Amino acid sequence: MKTTYRLLFYLTLISTARAGETGNGESLSRAPASQRELISIVLRDNPALKAARAKWEAMKARVPQAKAWEDLRAGADFRVERSVNIPPNSFMDQTAMLEQEVPVTGKNLSRARAATAEARATFEDFRRTELDVVMRARIAYARLANGYSQLDVNRRNSELLEQFVQISRSRYEAGTATQADVLTAQTDAAKLLEARAQIEREVSESQSALNVLMNRSAQAHLDLPASLVFTRQALSLQKLQALALVQRPELQRAQDRIDTERFRLELANRQWFPDPALNVKTQRYNDAAQGVSEVDVGVSFPLPFLNWKKSGAGVLEARKSLENAQHEFDATRTETFGLVRDQLKKIQTSATQYELYQSDILPVARQTVEASRAAYEASTGGFLELITARRTLQDAESAALNHLADHEVAIAELDAIIGKNVEDKQ
Repeated sequence: MKTTYRLLFYLTLISTARAGETGNGESLSRAPASQRELISIVLRDNPALKAARAKWEAMKARVPQAKAWEDLRAGADFRVERSVNIPPNSFMDQTAMLEQEVPVTGKNLSRARAATAEARATFEDFRRTELDVVMRARIAYARLANGYSQLDVNRRNSELLEQFVQISRSRYEAGTATQADVLTAQTDAAKLLEARAQIEREVSESQSALNVLMNRSAQAHLDLPASLVFTRQALSLQKLQALALVQRPELQRAQDRIDTERFRLELANRQWFPDPALNVKTQRYNDAAQGVSEVDVGVSFPLPFLNWKKSGAGVLEARKSLENAQHEFDATRTETFGLVRDQLKKIQTSATQYELYQSDILPVARQTVEASRAAYEASTGGFLELITARRTLQDAESAALNHLADHEVAIAELDAIIGKNVEDKQ
């Protein structure tokens, strides 16, 4: 009888843990949290996303700087002392000058085009950050929903085990069953408590992940997520790969880098040609009645072709950088095709496994439990067969839910790989 009471104690602990859910901010009566709402908060408040957006905006501010002309230069000379005696108006004693470099070669336009391409590449970095935080939010949401479903499986099995305990206790008191039946049930009850503790830890981790992504306290309250619903995805490898070529941030960034290096090569070639600097100089004699005695207009320009080693090395560097960018684009495209293919296979595998459990494994496991229970109650079957059937059913229910969660996680990862628009995920 002591063993029976211990078993009932284990089952009471399980029931108490279920009842304690409402005390931990997980009330089952609350409306489920919407994934769309969570993603909206992540997109609005995530600090990593804000940092990436600020970096993109900073890069955009470089474009007008690169396109602008060089600053106007001003200068002035004043005669402080003259060591010889000459007539006052023999030399100029005050001089003022303005000088402006005129980019007739279009170097500033090449710099602006390169800066624009760099800004577009930074925007793709921002998109990658956005896709990643949304993917992480969707994965955490799926795992949180799976955790609550696993807790429900644990609850149903504890209730089923409690029924088996009542049957075995009645038979044990009647002398038609052994104490080993009760001890086996006691072991299973303890394992259910252990499994429940593990599931609750995983739920807590998912809650923390979502709160961190939303820039909230890790222990902030979250309503129950909506249950996962399986939907078979009609996906084509060729269409997904074609979509990735257009939308994947890494590919767009690689293309933007090619553009950047192309414009830098254009700029390096233009370095061979000088941009003239126009200057206007005014001079005044000390004894002159006018404010300006003379006005001079001049032009100056550098001679880059005399320093041909420097200009030639600059062109060679730009050409090799462009070649490097083109090879990186090819490598990124090949890698993308492989990632899409592997991810599609992962989705198809998890979908097939989930459907197999729903159509074949779970129905048979439930029938086995019912048959074993009927046989045990009729004294034609053993308790070990009954408890084994219950364990098999629990494992099958848990595995089916895990395959469903894996399917949702794989879809979220695929969307992040191909660069699916964030608006389409909400």
